[in-house]
Amino acid sequence: MQLFYKIFLALFIIFIGFNLYVMEWDLGFWDEENAKFILSISAAILGIIILLVLHYMSKLATKH
Repeated sequence: MQLFYKIFLALFIIFIGFNLYVMEWDLGFWDEENAKFILSISAAILGIIILLVLHYMSKLATKH
């Protein structure tokens, strides 16, 4: 995995961890106060998925 991908993977994991930490769990997961954190977590998860797809596409491109 290239350094570029590793840096963004670490950033996305840090974003997910931070948002899980600051979420107010006593209000409930789907509460309006937690909506911004849920949106950020989902964007980070989508970023990880895109990052993995790009990584595997670059591996396939170098094999040919």
